[in-house]
Amino acid sequence: MNYWLVKSEPGTYSWADFLKEKKTTWDGVRNYAARIHLRSMKRGDSVLFYHSGDDRCIKGTAIVSKEAFPDVKDNEWSAVELTLGEAFGKDVTLADVKAAKELSQMALVRISRLSVQPVTESEYRLIIKMSK
Repeated sequence: MNYWLVKSEPGTYSWADFLKEKKTTWDGVRNYAARIHLRSMKRGDSVLFYHSGDDRCIKGTAIVSKEAFPDVKDNEWSAVELTLGEAFGKDVTLADVKAAKELSQMALVRISRLSVQPVTESEYRLIIKMSK
């Protein structure tokens, strides 16, 4: 199993939207590195859902329920289907992540603008622990 983090502006697609819908197509990604990550996602992989913009926090988890397929708006790009995982009891803010020495090499800290990024198992587990 692999671990990932996806970012969304709350005004575009929010955690509240995801909670209501329980499943979504993660599309509209227009970055080559992020596209590589989308295409690497496998069914059953765990995903952290991050609100960018003013919120800057991880809200909960999702599971990859359908592997990469062509984005309907542009077949050159890819999309995946995500199914709702768990809502966090406590949001994990970007400040929390940056304050954790063990997360200093996390892509969220090093490559902050990337909208789809890999997460190591140890990073994922620590984020989950921080959300309790």
